[in-house]
Amino acid sequence: MDVRKLFRDHAPKLGALEILKYIGPGLLVTVGFIDPGNWASNVAAGSSFGYEILWIVTLSTLMLIILQHNSAHLGIVTGLCLSESSTRFFSRWLSRSFLLSAMLAAISTALAEILGAAIGLNMLFGLPLSIGAMFSALAAGYMVWTNSYRKLERWIIGFVSLIGLSFIFELTLVKVGWSDALRGWLTPSIPEGSLPVIMSVLGAVVMPHNLFLHSEIIQSRQWNLKGDEVIKKQLAYEFTDTLFAMVVGWAINSAIIIVAASVFYTNRIQVSELPQAGATLRPLLGNASGIVFGIGLLLSGFSSSITAAMAGGSIFAGISQEPFDISDNHSRTGVLITLLGALPLIFFLKDPVKGLIWSQIILSIQLPWTIFALVMLTSSPRVMGNYANSFRDKILLWTTAGIVALLNVLLLMHMMRAG
Repeated sequence: MDVRKLFRDHAPKLGALEILKYIGPGLLVTVGFIDPGNWASNVAAGSSFGYEILWIVTLSTLMLIILQHNSAHLGIVTGLCLSESSTRFFSRWLSRSFLLSAMLAAISTALAEILGAAIGLNMLFGLPLSIGAMFSALAAGYMVWTNSYRKLERWIIGFVSLIGLSFIFELTLVKVGWSDALRGWLTPSIPEGSLPVIMSVLGAVVMPHNLFLHSEIIQSRQWNLKGDEVIKKQLAYEFTDTLFAMVVGWAINSAIIIVAASVFYTNRIQVSELPQAGATLRPLLGNASGIVFGIGLLLSGFSSSITAAMAGGSIFAGISQEPFDISDNHSRTGVLITLLGALPLIFFLKDPVKGLIWSQIILSIQLPWTIFALVMLTSSPRVMGNYANSFRDKILLWTTAGIVALLNVLLLMHMMRAG
């Protein structure tokens, strides 16, 4: 896939101030794939396999750029989010089945986000996980209930910046084998026993709820009502925003794996839980590193809980062919189902890190259905008119869907053999 050509085709001529005006929706989505589920999956990847499976972050991010742009494409052109479009253009039984699975994926996402924030609070302040989880869910719900999109975007951009700085700081404290890391980024390999971790990293980067969320955020601007010239301009701006945001996410996810590989894999330290990761970093890298790890985990969990709740609200509202609006009962119900559906599961988890990893595997299993639905909608002239996917776009999108489906089949075969 020629991503450089894709960028040239969509890239507008932007001044610095113009670019800053349009940065926001992509970073709001980026939070969803630098969440605690990613942290658990990435720490498992780096501590167990070193730099060997860094390639899945590269591949996942390339696929994510293609898919998130396509999701935003749907919102810009139609003025509908993915959930609304599914309800309008698919049969009732198909749309309801698909959106029910998407709600379950949103709950699974919220589980990882809330649990991660609770682990961060436990590391920093010693709060029990159950209390930290309730506090995190209430705080996320409050922010969704009381803030507009633009206010949320500013909060999320601030959180993303702090998380990124946390791991830039971590990288300065470890000795990195950069030649091995470069090989890991570019050379696919599947070490023995690594497939569940590879799938959890994929599910943690390319996430179903983010495809719903991106189309929702974009459609809320209703650019489709302003004519073809505005639609074409916004498609170009949006691709720049998406590309920038996804590269930020790639860098942060890569940094987590590199830190875990450099600290844990190199020293043959087995990491079974995230608090252990923070505690182990203290004697190896100094007390400040453990504090930074805890703060970063708290920020990523809290901010991504907000985006998971918004996605759940968008999916549920879309079943009634309504956009996300926190003053509307359908959106509020979706937010409540997402946050409150995750809490009881957290209370009964015996192994938080395994819960985080399995939540990402669940997302990767649901993901092909969301991709198939998205590509079917954006490839349909009935839905998109003259903006339906080109032949090249269809090849890129269906290839991406095929890779995700293939990895899911491999995971299923692996689990059957293991069972």
